[in-house]
Amino acid sequence: MAESQFSVSIAVVRVWHDGLTPRHWRILLGSYLGWVFDGFEAIALVLVLPFALKSLLTPEQAQASAYYAGLAIGTTLLGTGIGGLIGGVLADYIGRKRMMMLSIFSYAMFTGLTAFSTSFVALIVLRFITGLAIGSEWSTGIALVAVTWPERARPKGCGFLQSGFGTGALLASVIWYFLATFEPLGSQTWRLLFAVGALPAFCVLYLRGALDESEKWAAAVKARRRALAQDKNHAQASRPFTLVEIFHEPESRRRILLTTILSFVTIVGWWAVSSWMPSYTEELARMHGEPAGLWAPRMSLIYNVGAILAYVASGFIADAMGRKAYLLFTFAGSLAMSILTYSWHGSLPVFMVIAFFNGIFTLGLSFSWMAIYLVELFTSIVRATACSFIYNAARLVAWMFPIIAGLLVAHLGGIANAALTLSSVYVLGLIVPWFLPETTGQALPD
Repeated sequence: MAESQFSVSIAVVRVWHDGLTPRHWRILLGSYLGWVFDGFEAIALVLVLPFALKSLLTPEQAQASAYYAGLAIGTTLLGTGIGGLIGGVLADYIGRKRMMMLSIFSYAMFTGLTAFSTSFVALIVLRFITGLAIGSEWSTGIALVAVTWPERARPKGCGFLQSGFGTGALLASVIWYFLATFEPLGSQTWRLLFAVGALPAFCVLYLRGALDESEKWAAAVKARRRALAQDKNHAQASRPFTLVEIFHEPESRRRILLTTILSFVTIVGWWAVSSWMPSYTEELARMHGEPAGLWAPRMSLIYNVGAILAYVASGFIADAMGRKAYLLFTFAGSLAMSILTYSWHGSLPVFMVIAFFNGIFTLGLSFSWMAIYLVELFTSIVRATACSFIYNAARLVAWMFPIIAGLLVAHLGGIANAALTLSSVYVLGLIVPWFLPETTGQALPD
């Protein structure tokens, strides 16, 4: 009898986190903590702003409180845009770790000082300076995780990192829920939330020992310097300015333009539309005869739980759907949820369910694409600068829209009409992705 020989090949199925070392997780945790504090800072302002304005505005100014609320938010956003551009460039020169430590320490100090604001002018000046400090943290952390985590795990790691914003927002919501319930300082209780925001300064002590500088970034800088030193046309081995470098090639310019438009959609959609949800929740509560000050904190908790779940899942969803499909899904959902949110006049428990899904799209998925996708479009030598420019150039335009929203609230007869008008920005998110490359499964460009 002839002997049959069988060749059996067994495919080894590897889970996404195979090969990750304690160093990878330390880098993620250090970057994650920085983003937690950014999320805390952003939501803290939104939550306490109505109470801060009551304390700081004159009776005449209080007649246009929506305008001053938009001005406070817009000023912060302008500061983060300017600070982000500067910090992103510096991160490509002095290193990701050093820039992150400087950013977190400065942010914590000026957030703490905000608690001592004695006038509206003092408030917006301190918010602007705080924005300068926190603006660079996002692009620095994303660049650090992207170049240190292996290709297979990178989208998940970036999604986890982005979830830090939602965690910080949830933390601010929880703390404010208890502060608003017990009011230890009466009408001045809002100051305590900013005082808590000063605690991240201690995070710098952890970052000093836990984080390593990006080896890929350091190697790319050394290689560029060697190449320039050998080039006879260069008398000195100096690097070209990275902010100029990202516009050098036509394809790079095209990617910068298109992704900046999408970044604008994300930022305007949140700051000029979704950030009004606490105030709108209070309007619904008054409409249904509910006590003031209870439903908005609840909504904020539920909204941010949805955002955190979306952040954590975003890397898996983007890998399963592909980058372009993920973008289209995200902005379609954000548009639908914004319309549903501000068209709703029914029961508050159902509105809490709507807020949960709104958080999934307008905060969770809508911001995660930048963490996952942008790092795949640019080389190591300019990655932090490119990501920073895309995120922060959009903020330099979008900062006006919270102010515009505040004006529209007065002219269009309420928050709902203003928010519905500005939510049309999400339509751009259904057009731009068709002109961008698909990068799913591809290695980062060197």
